[in-house]
Amino acid sequence: MPRSVPTNTEVITLGADTHKDIHVAVALDGLGRRLGTLSVPAIPAGYENLVNWARGFGPLERAGVEGTGSFGAGLTRFLRAQGIEVFEVIRPKRRDQYRSGKSDPIDAEAAARSVLAGTAIGQPKDADGEVEMIRTLRITRRSALKARAQAANQIQALLVTAPEGLKSELCELSTARLIEKASRLRPGATLSDVEAATKFALRSVARRYQHLSKEISELDERLNRLVSEVAPQLVAVEGIGTDTAASLLIAAGDNPERLKNEAAFAHLCGAAPIPASSGKTVRHRLNRHGDRDANRALYVIAICRMSCDKRTRAYVERRTKEGKSKKEIIRCLKRYIAREVYRILASLSLNKPPVPVP
Repeated sequence: MPRSVPTNTEVITLGADTHKDIHVAVALDGLGRRLGTLSVPAIPAGYENLVNWARGFGPLERAGVEGTGSFGAGLTRFLRAQGIEVFEVIRPKRRDQYRSGKSDPIDAEAAARSVLAGTAIGQPKDADGEVEMIRTLRITRRSALKARAQAANQIQALLVTAPEGLKSELCELSTARLIEKASRLRPGATLSDVEAATKFALRSVARRYQHLSKEISELDERLNRLVSEVAPQLVAVEGIGTDTAASLLIAAGDNPERLKNEAAFAHLCGAAPIPASSGKTVRHRLNRHGDRDANRALYVIAICRMSCDKRTRAYVERRTKEGKSKKEIIRCLKRYIAREVYRILASLSLNKPPVPVP
């Protein structure tokens, strides 16, 4: 006999509250009735156990997951490999928590109900392709830059209290020359006095600075090559370099098709003005949400174009005559740039490795 098509009441919706070691899930039927709660370890075996448990109630087609970009990334990949549609669920608002309380099962049930009600419409990033590779390299580069800046500051701090002979020899040097000279200091086999100890400390920090500089250069080389291969059209745009292109690619993810239109991308980058009208007053306010790193990238591109692009400079001059302030002009430019960038991102064909079926 042919298999009957499951009705809406038989289709199961899963909600998951994710943590570092344990995920808590709640299953609902098509009418919103709670069928059960399960806690599983955050490992592939636990994911498989969770899916089998949910399918024991009926066909599992949709799931709402909190933290798809952090603790829930592994679960999201597993569910998608199983052919289950995954929706990104934001953390419940505090005002809702005051009414219903706060616990992992409550949060998991709220995630499932948001999917069932159709309020959870966000598609999580795939995080399984070249853009994810760029993201991991960029995170490492950023931490290396921060550590190198700390090393440079520490050398300057050591010089403030260094013995006068050593201080007068090094304090007037540029950073590059200071690092080079400090890395070749010879404190001696034994640290017999304050000067020897200070030399040893300066040499140690200077060599750390050099090691970090080498690490940053290697990361820059790989990032430049990877970004140029992934999005050559984006890097070719006026004012967009490797760092800004990487920020915009990371904001869109490995599946930029999840963004419905250029307005959605602008809103994601915090470059879309938000309506704030009431009664006879019609106005918009600044959007302070969204991906702040992508917003920074749009700002850098706008500033670069204002200084060297003829069309942008003409636009700035025209808008200034209309009474717009510099901040308002930059906000407009960021919105235009977001539209231009989205069209390029939408046309990209990103290479992704095949997803293994567990």
